[in-house]
Amino acid sequence: MSFLFPLIAVMIWSINSIVSKLSADAIDPAAISFYRWLLALLVLTPFILPGVWRQRRQIKPHLGQLLLLGLLGMVLYQSLAYYAAHSVSALFMGIIGALIPLLTVLLSVVILRIAPTVGILFGSIISFAGLVWLVSEGNLPLLLSHGLGKGELMMLSASASYALYGVLTKRWAIPLPIWQSLYMQIVFGVLLLLPGFLFAPDVTLNLHNIPLVAFAGLFASIIAPFLWIHGVQRLGASTTTIFMNLIPIFTALIAVLFLHEQLHSYHWIGGGLTLFGVILAQRLKTPLSGRKPSRITRI
Repeated sequence: MSFLFPLIAVMIWSINSIVSKLSADAIDPAAISFYRWLLALLVLTPFILPGVWRQRRQIKPHLGQLLLLGLLGMVLYQSLAYYAAHSVSALFMGIIGALIPLLTVLLSVVILRIAPTVGILFGSIISFAGLVWLVSEGNLPLLLSHGLGKGELMMLSASASYALYGVLTKRWAIPLPIWQSLYMQIVFGVLLLLPGFLFAPDVTLNLHNIPLVAFAGLFASIIAPFLWIHGVQRLGASTTTIFMNLIPIFTALIAVLFLHEQLHSYHWIGGGLTLFGVILAQRLKTPLSGRKPSRITRI
């Protein structure tokens, strides 16, 4: 039953894409970003802060790294998604989110100097083709004449930010327990989000947006990572990561059933090509050169 840990985690993250879309009409993006991580911080503090205080001397040399990770993972990734939700569908958000594993591998080639593989090469080409077809809605001349929209650029930037977050986490390998590291990242995330929150035009909490904040702050920020970490410990990182490919599928089903979004042919074609490219990059390990690919390609 160990597979239930990552399965439930990706289901929660899929629902969170729907929550992000619903939040566009219910609360300012700067407000939900701040409230979400503040709630997570308040819930985690009684459990994590004592250990953080005991480890303060070990944490101090890594404060700059933890701040940057907080910026990438807690601030840019989620905030950009909330802003993008004003102009793109939940379906689109789910498909672009599926690019994160591929972007992680591509950044690993550059930053971690891993050996590129046949899967990375052809997977990147196929996923790019799928992305172009998706963004253009199957009309390539329209994309060439109008370019990418603001929402599309934000979601791509959000995915790239989280991919870089994953690569830097691997590169630095900060010698702290996972939850203490995450706690410090959340602390910095809340501090970095505070100015935007203070200058937001309306940060009012009401009956419509409190459930959205609660789901994002508790389920997506605490429960899903808890389940995911346990999944990695029980199944291994490479097996657990495969479950990430279910996120666009779950997101599409939920968006169609509950938001009544329409699935068009370009969703099937573009999303299918994108997902196929990601899977190809993950599974086809034949090196392009004679070097053996690094284990980081299993992300």
